[in-house]
Amino acid sequence: MNKKEILIGFAVGIIANILGTLLYILIFSDLSISESIIIAREQGHLGSLIALGALLNLAAFFGFIKLKRDLRARGVLIATFLTAFIILLLKIF
Repeated sequence: MNKKEILIGFAVGIIANILGTLLYILIFSDLSISESIIIAREQGHLGSLIALGALLNLAAFFGFIKLKRDLRARGVLIATFLTAFIILLLKIF
């Protein structure tokens, strides 16, 4: 049961990150989503775009903490660490 709760939190963290990134693009970009991602990659700003999307993980994390779903909050935290690792790889390469 514990692994299932952590996996649910991880999935919520990944989905929140994707939705946050897409929401940021839709609000602040005049281009389409695919064009915005391509241009961000070409200019080396894709990591920053993903990091801004990860801000939505904060709401998921503290929401799970407030609901006393600590294992799900741990899954969101793991997803956030994975996001940070991906951003690190994007910045290095």
